[in-house]
This record gives sequence, C-alpha cells and structure tokens, in this order.
Amino acid sequence: MYRFLLTPRWLGFLALALVAATVCVLLGNWQHGRYELRKDVNHRIDVTGTATPLPLDSVVTPGGSVGTPGPGPQRTAEWTRVTASGRYDPANVVLVRGRTVDSKVGFEIVTPLRLSDGSAVLVDLGWVPAAPGGGAYTQPTVPPIPTGQVTVTGAVKLSESRGTGIDRAEGKLETRRVSVPRIAAELPYPLRGAFVQLDTQVPAADAGFSPVPPNYENDWLNLGYTVQWWLFGVMALFAFAWAARREARGKPRAAGTAPPQERELASSA
Repeated sequence: MYRFLLTPRWLGFLALALVAATVCVLLGNWQHGRYELRKDVNHRIDVTGTATPLPLDSVVTPGGSVGTPGPGPQRTAEWTRVTASGRYDPANVVLVRGRTVDSKVGFEIVTPLRLSDGSAVLVDLGWVPAAPGGGAYTQPTVPPIPTGQVTVTGAVKLSESRGTGIDRAEGKLETRRVSVPRIAAELPYPLRGAFVQLDTQVPAADAGFSPVPPNYENDWLNLGYTVQWWLFGVMALFAFAWAARREARGKPRAAGTAPPQERELASSA
C-alpha cells in the first residue's frame, strides 16, 4: 500500500518535510539559547543587590571590551556588583533623556567618576523628572553632585546599542542612549568600557535622585518561541505522515487483495 512513497514525487515531499522539521528544530534551539541567556541575566539582577561588591578593576578593566553589546562572553559581567572610588566630574554631566520611571518621563543623570589611574567610569546616579512647566524633554534641575572623594557601589551595565548623537546644551551633554564610545569621544580622558548603575554611595547621594528600576529580560517570550518552533517541526512530519496515509487509503487495491469477507460475498454472488 505504501510503495508509492518510493516514487520521486513522494521522496521529494519527504525531503521537504525533513528539511522543514530540521529548520524548525534549529530555530527552536536558537530561541532556547536566548531563553537561557536572558534567564541568567534575570538571575544576576535578582542577586546583585545582596552580592559582595568586587573591585571595579577586576570586572571592567581599562581598555577592555566589556562594554560591547551582544550575546558574547562580555555579557557575563553585566549586573556584577562592583565598587570604586574617585571624584565626579560635574563639568561633564550627561543627561539621558526619554527615561521612564513610575510612568513618568524624565532624565537619567550620568556622570564620569575620575579614577586614580587617570581614566573614568560613567556612573548613572539615578532619575530626575523634567523641569516643571516644560515638556518631557525639558532639561531638569540636576541635584547637587559631590565634588570630593566618593566611594560608589552599583551594578555593571553594558554600553547601550543604537547610540544616538551627543548634543551639548546649557553646558551639559545630552543624549538618548548611554553609549560609552560616543560619550567617550566628548571627554578629555579615557572611559572604562561599561558604566555603573549606582546602588549606594559614600557620602550618600542627594535625595533628588530616584533609583532606576532594573530592566528584566522577557525570557518567557523566548521560551514560548522555543516550544512553538519545535511544535512546527513535529507538525511538518505529522503533515507528511497524514498525507501519505490519506494517499494510501485512496489507492485502489490490486486484484486478489480484497479482504476475505469481500471475496466470500463475491463468490456467493
């Protein structure tokens, strides 16, 4: 009944089904890898608040590539809790516009922290609302920034992709993304390849800065895509089997191959 499967036409259908199933499995595996990566990021976000801080130099070294966005090994440093000491450079405050906290649009205030080796690391001090009476992108009043020696503790954040241009208005740098390379081009000293999301500071940061909530990865979306692609692979093979069975049932039987009951009825007639 199934000898037709050896014909070129059905062998072609089988090859097509196998290719489709293989592609679906590979896409599912890729989505599962993305799920594991995002799940790991979320885990590091959960534990960063209680983790023992490491020296900044042990995680974000001068001239390192840790700030390069992407799924590579550098992402293992993201959300690592670090500590560093230095002096802020209030002359090069960076206003990162279009940031939302508690459904309000405002600015994140990023300031270079000058380190003892002559380099600096960008520190996200927190969020402030736009200036009252203006639009969502009206420059805010920046709370006082310490001018003396400070010790900061926070989580490593990677340089944000799709960095936009840097504007200088009213003596401050303004941008849409915390793109370390673009900001570094505006500063007279080298920057570390990632920035720090401030958690605590000694002396304490001004109360005018609101903490920036962590941005959890949507790992469940990738898990859903994983299951979806794997199901598509199973469906491709099932569709071939269903079509083959339907073709076999529609084939006329050869002479002498009818069931015994049918042959007895035919002979008695």
